[in-house]
Amino acid sequence: MSWNKVAVVGAGLIKFGELFEQSYEQMAAGAFEAALANVDKGLDRRSIDAAIVATQRGTLWGQEGIGGNTVPSALGLSGIPCTRVENACPTGSDAFRIAAMVVASGVHDVVLVVGVEKMRDKSAQEGLLARAASGHPLYNRGETAPVLFAPFATRHMHEFGTTPEMLASVAVKNHHNGCLDPYAHFQNEITVDQVLASAPVCRPLRLLDCCPQTDGAAAVILTTAARAHEFTDKPVYVAGFGVATDHPYLHEKSTFVGLPATTAAAERAYAMAGVGPGNMDMAEVHDCFTITEILDIEDLGFVDKGKGGPASIEGETALDGRIPVNPSGGLLAKGHPIGATGVAQLTECWWQLREEAGERQVAIRQGYALQHNVGGRGSGVAVVNILTRNRT
Repeated sequence: MSWNKVAVVGAGLIKFGELFEQSYEQMAAGAFEAALANVDKGLDRRSIDAAIVATQRGTLWGQEGIGGNTVPSALGLSGIPCTRVENACPTGSDAFRIAAMVVASGVHDVVLVVGVEKMRDKSAQEGLLARAASGHPLYNRGETAPVLFAPFATRHMHEFGTTPEMLASVAVKNHHNGCLDPYAHFQNEITVDQVLASAPVCRPLRLLDCCPQTDGAAAVILTTAARAHEFTDKPVYVAGFGVATDHPYLHEKSTFVGLPATTAAAERAYAMAGVGPGNMDMAEVHDCFTITEILDIEDLGFVDKGKGGPASIEGETALDGRIPVNPSGGLLAKGHPIGATGVAQLTECWWQLREEAGERQVAIRQGYALQHNVGGRGSGVAVVNILTRNRT
């Protein structure tokens, strides 16, 4: 039996990119206004009982007080309870999970989740992402995000014959989808040859195998399933979710051809929703690198282990494929403003289930969509959320 006690009645985001002209609070306000505008029957902001702000700003910028106590005022919500959530790359998806539990508990009826991040006001050389990846003073010396994921690519190639062309096909597909998404950071087609000719970053990963640093914000509004009809005749329900952790350092890993946190989080989400991977009409997954999407679709159960590369290059994950993956363009094209990423993925799932995704709309047959993030030091945490338009 699916959970389905909570409904998403509004969602929206701002265009991702290099948003130097917008402040942190302006981006959050833009996403909130977009979510309000997408509530079919309207929603007075005074009806919002509480807010959760998803951001990595504390880790990235060292400004721990920014977020929970500044965003409500910028949104015209000063006075309501507000909490900041920070949990590595799944920050936004975990904030959503927590908000769903808040609504289901009966403590609050209408809860706003805002994910917001400014990644471009400082460079990586200034230590922005180094802070996010910091850990043991010796074990992870010199480890950047590409360094952490490249061993998974080389091992997957060794064990399963995955090729650079298979990796490149993920980037080609997601950049194509990004061209159809007006909110995506990059909106340009690329070819396999262009990916293979792009600058090397950490073998075998090249520049176009990697997601960009991006500014952005997204927001969703949740309420009880019982009250959803007050705001829309097309609610999308929270069917299930799961969270899991794994060892943070590479020398502790049990495998380099999968991310155990993803597998465990997915198992919990599927069990809660009472469905399996075969019930999903589409998925938004964490493709910080091309190899990550290949690992994701295997770990989430969409294809057998080792088959992620062939499935990608053969079009199984395309918009018209067996299991469309990242119709929004994914992190590779849409961008990865950490706190906003999961919330934006959930917004895409919401649009897809309501069949409002325009040119990138996929076929909705069973009424389920999956959202996934994995990240943190050594992919040490993963979150999976499952949405449905079915009220069971």
